[in-house]
Amino acid sequence: MLRSGARVRGPDRLRVRRTSCGTLVTSESGVGLREDSAVADVVAKAVEECARAAKRAAPSLATATDASIDAALTAMADRLLAQRDAVLAANEEDVARSRADGMSAGLLDRLTITEERLTGMAEQLRLLAGSPHPERSIPVSTLDGGLRLVERRRPVGVIGANYEARPNVTVDVASQLVKSRNAGVLRTGSAALGSAQRLLETVIAPALADAGIDADVVQLVPRVEREAAAALVRLPDLVPLVILRGSGESTRALAMEAATHGVRTLAHADGGGVLYVDEAADPDKVRSLVLASLDRLGVCNRLNLLLIHSAVHDAVWPGVSEALAERGVRASLPPHEHPIGYEWALDSDREATVTVAQVGDLDEAVRIANEHTSGLAAGIATESAGAAESFFDAYQGTGVFWNAPTRLLDGFKLLGVPETGINLDKVPGPRGPVTYTDLYVRQYAVLPEGR
Repeated sequence: MLRSGARVRGPDRLRVRRTSCGTLVTSESGVGLREDSAVADVVAKAVEECARAAKRAAPSLATATDASIDAALTAMADRLLAQRDAVLAANEEDVARSRADGMSAGLLDRLTITEERLTGMAEQLRLLAGSPHPERSIPVSTLDGGLRLVERRRPVGVIGANYEARPNVTVDVASQLVKSRNAGVLRTGSAALGSAQRLLETVIAPALADAGIDADVVQLVPRVEREAAAALVRLPDLVPLVILRGSGESTRALAMEAATHGVRTLAHADGGGVLYVDEAADPDKVRSLVLASLDRLGVCNRLNLLLIHSAVHDAVWPGVSEALAERGVRASLPPHEHPIGYEWALDSDREATVTVAQVGDLDEAVRIANEHTSGLAAGIATESAGAAESFFDAYQGTGVFWNAPTRLLDGFKLLGVPETGINLDKVPGPRGPVTYTDLYVRQYAVLPEGR
């Protein structure tokens, strides 16, 4: 939740560093400074400075050539590898502080950049650089009077992003915004601010400058206070769209705050994958699906709820229990003392948990998935094509899977490019993994034929 009126911890000494849009202020312990009204005003001013800097620089990106944009992304990949030691050192500091502060294992995993993950980040940047640019002008029809209609796709201008303490998301979001020709104002969780700042200073900004693009098009809010997130969604004239990621309660609160200020959002508030084990399921495949769905626990698309048809429960349970044990995950069995769709990834004390329940048929499984979970993703384990088709038709969520893990609901795994987040909206617009191809506004142009 957004908090105000709390005190700054007395014993902490402050670290201050100038950035392009304000002063980076953190405590030596890495704990976010809580804000009174005076601090909140300072934070809001810092966020507005970032937004104004991004808006001033935005034309440099909007008018850049495709080649310049791809050169910037390629340079980011090169610099990420060249600055490997500096990036990993900053990240190690963030992880050490967070571990000392009692951060859970799952959240520490998300915060950590390993050698392998850093290499993967660079590979994703190269893939994005090689991905085709969207058509910016699409013929629609001819009109009376020798005219024709064209749909033009224009950048939003400046897009904000508030996201969890995951350093790779800083690179994911920044690169997607650059590819889509949108400037950005990024605000990350305080635990990852040191890593994010190092990535901006040594990787993102110089790569943009080398490509002839104003480096100020990507701004990182230099404040740790939670009020920075609220300030970001109160600037409709500067930042008309904000991508929201993170824990459900705080993200929903930010989305509501944004709505009151006329700011649109793409919100990824809740997660948790569902797996329904049908009566025609293959027990060996079920075991494999459970294993594959729990390779990481602090992510939104992991297995959260396992629904087993009562007719095959006894047959599949030995394999399921073995898979859970192999991943170090416990089963929460009936009677449950929590909502059936409770998201364990957000529970730092009990994230190594999966809710398990028996159901009487496919219809009951779908009803639970639709009415009692986030609507992120659900899968069915079955050898029956008819059952799979019925499940696909009935489930209303963002991603649906047949004998495949919900962990695949990810921009890179599905579409070959990083994502800015997964949008769960049930109305027209980008839904599912949001990538650079979604971040535009439509403009209709009428012009003479032949022009």
